[in-house]
Amino acid sequence: MKKYNPYPKRDAMINYFSLPNEIFDLDLSAGEIAVYAYLLRCENRETFQCYPSYSNIGEAVNISANTVKKYVRGLCEKCLIETEPTTVCTKAGIKRNGNLRYTIRPIEEAIRYNFEAQVRRNEKMIQEQRMAEKVKKLFAKAQ
Repeated sequence: MKKYNPYPKRDAMINYFSLPNEIFDLDLSAGEIAVYAYLLRCENRETFQCYPSYSNIGEAVNISANTVKKYVRGLCEKCLIETEPTTVCTKAGIKRNGNLRYTIRPIEEAIRYNFEAQVRRNEKMIQEQRMAEKVKKLFAKAQ
């Protein structure tokens, strides 16, 4: 009689993918993390590229294609991925738009971008506080 093995041996290079720990420090929404994780799952580990459609990504992470598009735009803005359009030729020889080509960028670029964005936000907040203090002083002098 064959015993049931609840923990079958799985190849870590085939059955798993790595998600950088820093991804949780980049102010991403849950949807952006899900889409990023799916793209990492699909990527060619030599070229760092993949070609899933919005609908395939949406089916995998249980969101609509339009929402996927929004999250992809956010991941591009945060320097985690790059996208570029592709074309395909039909059997009749007609060129059509293909899926986007996603390139996973080094996580260090996203970390640097996030840090610079935080510095810009802090500088803006400091400038706004200084302006508020000046207005307060001007208002106090006027009375």
